[in-house]
Order: sequence, then C-alpha cells, then structure tokens
Amino acid sequence: MENKKVVNFIFWIVAIILGVTLFKQFDFETFKFEKPALAVIYLLCFAFAVFILVKNSKKGTEK
Repeated sequence: MENKKVVNFIFWIVAIILGVTLFKQFDFETFKFEKPALAVIYLLCFAFAVFILVKNSKKGTEK
C-alpha cells in the first residue's frame, strides 16, 4: 500500500512538470510549439502519467 502512494506521488510530480513545460513552450500568438518534436515527446509522457494517475485512482475508489 505504501509503495502505491510513492508511485502516485512520483507520477503527480512528473505530470505537473511536463504540463508546465508544455504550457511554457506553446506560443499563443501563432498557436505553435517552439520545438515541435520535443513537444510530442513531452505530450506522450504527460498523457502516460495522467493515464497512470487515473487508473490508480479508479482502483482506489473500487475498494
């Protein structure tokens, strides 16, 4: 049980850092990213972290 809390915390930190990074790299005037290839990698990792967080939260509510 304690291990799941640590994993959850790590994925929360990863999701926050990647979300802020994506927000900073996005140019709202031109609606483009500064570095599109890097933004794709950040977006994939961000989506994976959010997926794991949602998956773990659904497991916790079922019990």
